[in-house]
Amino acid sequence: MQIHRDLTHLPALRRAVITIGTFDGVHTGHRHIIQQLQQAAAVCEGETVIITFDPHPREVLQPGTNEVRLLTTLDEKIELLAKQGIDHLVIVPFTKAFSELSAQAYLEDFLIETFKPHTIIIGYDHRFGHNREGGLELLEAEQSRYGFQLIEIPQQIVHDLSVSSTKIRKSLQEGDIQLANELLGYKYFLQGTVIHGDKMGRQLGYPTANMHLPDARKLVPAQGIYAIKVYLQKYDTPLNGVMSIGTRPTFNGTDLRLEAHVFDFNEEIYDQIIRVEMISFIRANQKFDNVEALITQIDKDSLIARQMLMY
Repeated sequence: MQIHRDLTHLPALRRAVITIGTFDGVHTGHRHIIQQLQQAAAVCEGETVIITFDPHPREVLQPGTNEVRLLTTLDEKIELLAKQGIDHLVIVPFTKAFSELSAQAYLEDFLIETFKPHTIIIGYDHRFGHNREGGLELLEAEQSRYGFQLIEIPQQIVHDLSVSSTKIRKSLQEGDIQLANELLGYKYFLQGTVIHGDKMGRQLGYPTANMHLPDARKLVPAQGIYAIKVYLQKYDTPLNGVMSIGTRPTFNGTDLRLEAHVFDFNEEIYDQIIRVEMISFIRANQKFDNVEALITQIDKDSLIARQMLMY
């Protein structure tokens, strides 16, 4: 998959079959659209092109009103789309000036001039241009003039896409990891750098890798304890572990921490990249009367996690 971030250096595309969207999460619904894209490209022997935006349009159009929570960072989205066999991913910088293009200018100067599309695949309710004035009706009206084919993604599929994204976010925020993973079609993951903590886990007999996420917009699942798979760069296979997401109420903490304990592991991995796949929710956070009670519960959590991860 070729990745393009500069529209002025876009290569000549061969019978481009394009679709446009945020593709956050690259979940099972998105993959249905991608299959449609690939089928259309196979018919005309063209190239598949996904156009996406960064930052998320809502951050530009509604600054400070809706806090964006991403299922995938831009790098993660690129990684997941690359696995789908797309020919080209075009990442368009979404700016205030871009958002103010008229619908006609968006069509002529952006879509037609830049991509010279053979086929445009678009949702029945997709809106574009200043004040969202453009849509399917404009594309239909200009179709013969510019000579592109138009494929409409029907209402039911668009609805399912929207429902899937909403359900995934809601499931993660409620700790329903199994449902989120089912809708995603893969295990939800957090990826970041291992940073120094206060070594409290080590004192409890459970040393942890404290994670720092590179993008504050990444959606962090509900606070609680999870069974996890851990990926480190030097290991070919994942390691099993247990993770705490929370403020450490027993110690009257206030800041949210992501702490992963890897079973049967005793290596220094500070500053390394770690990926944690969320497998299953074990329990919600709770405040214990003393450290001994906390350690007893961690022992139980670890046993439950090991049992979960055997299957």
